[in-house]
Amino acid sequence: MHSAALLRLNKIPKQFVVETPRKQSVANRFRYTSAYFHKDAGFSLIELIVVILLVGILSAIAAPGWVAFVNRQKVNKANDAVLAALQEAQRQAKNKKLSYSVSFQKNTTTQKVEVAIYRTDAGISTWKPLGADVDVSSDKLLLGANLSSENTVNSTNSAVQYPPSSTPTKITFDYMGALPTANFGTGTEPPGLKIVVAVPSSANSTSASSLKRCVIVKTLLGSMLTAKDNECS
Repeated sequence: MHSAALLRLNKIPKQFVVETPRKQSVANRFRYTSAYFHKDAGFSLIELIVVILLVGILSAIAAPGWVAFVNRQKVNKANDAVLAALQEAQRQAKNKKLSYSVSFQKNTTTQKVEVAIYRTDAGISTWKPLGADVDVSSDKLLLGANLSSENTVNSTNSAVQYPPSSTPTKITFDYMGALPTANFGTGTEPPGLKIVVAVPSSANSTSASSLKRCVIVKTLLGSMLTAKDNECS
């Protein structure tokens, strides 16, 4: 019976036989998967060029702003160090009841702005880089002042000079921390004694840019204030 059935099945035309699709082999699946990942991996050369161009453009736009920010931070730190030196000399004078001086200079060898705080009658024993304790890079800054001599504003319209005409630039406080014989300039609002730090107008230039910071000793009692830019001219 079974033999007869098998004979009848064998006689069925092939066009009426439904074949079961064969499963893809593991090798075929791996080939298709590898091709897919290969197609989508990495960037094309054009995409890389576009990314590089965009990075370059953004860097060119951001660079001037970043440089200006760094320069502002630099002069701010340096000016804080100038103020701290003046206040320390005044404090020493009051505490020890002796005259104390603070002097500033631009070292011609290292190009760093230097400061010395000392008892006036003893003179300068040691110069220190300005703001060394707060990591100030003063070799890239200019030092200016409007003093012609100790505690005396110059006669050229009190203009700030780079470097100062009086070198080293010296301010002295008496035993009470005051400046009883100081010349703060003329006019209804005398300019006061100005110590200025500034960014040069260009590399290796001795002329100052518009970016300046200064400390101004304003009164006989030794009051001080800080100022910036045009107020430091």
